[in-house]
Amino acid sequence: MGTRVLVVEDDATVADVVCRYLEREGFAVERAADGVAAVELALAAPPDLMVLDLMLPGLDGLEVFRRVRAAAPIPVIMLTARGDESDRVAGLDLGADDYVAKPFSPRELVSRVKSVLRRSQGAPAPAGSTPATLSAGDIEVDVGARDVRVGGAPAALTVREFDLLVFLMAHPRTVFRREELLERVWGYTFGDVSTVTVHVRRLREKVEQDPATPSHIRTVWGVGYRFEP
Repeated sequence: MGTRVLVVEDDATVADVVCRYLEREGFAVERAADGVAAVELALAAPPDLMVLDLMLPGLDGLEVFRRVRAAAPIPVIMLTARGDESDRVAGLDLGADDYVAKPFSPRELVSRVKSVLRRSQGAPAPAGSTPATLSAGDIEVDVGARDVRVGGAPAALTVREFDLLVFLMAHPRTVFRREELLERVWGYTFGDVSTVTVHVRRLREKVEQDPATPSHIRTVWGVGYRFEP
């Protein structure tokens, strides 16, 4: 069986389209139409990735996310209504890997599924592009093992948080706009830059001694972010 994707969507038309496009790309697709069924399927046989609508009967998407992630580190792409910024930010705060706002292009969703899977499966970076290990202060990163330790203790980073940290540490003292980070880390030439803002905040909470006054991941007001060793 190929890479397994669980599609959780109560709109049958949307689910049909998403499943069809994923199957065309060779994915083994399962589907659930409500939150309870989604949790049961995900816990019985964890998929490689879950596409999760936030508006679901039974259990809403955020609760599904909490229950599934408490049991297994499954990569998750959320489907949100275009105006639901609060739900989107809440999902990112919980650790979702990405989101796509409705209405969306099925091709764009498939592209994002592939991108998240590449990163979650530890696709190697081009030779010589990033050192095998990185360190700054009490932050130590084993890039190949995708292992991060802060003060010797393991730090539980999501796929995107890890990639963002590695990218910033590999380019110390270089200022990047949020749009640049969205393209260089996420691989998107367009999208909502609030995704970057939320991930930077979450990353600071996990690797900075004082997230309110970070010593490593600095904000350059009016420009973007830089990493100070």
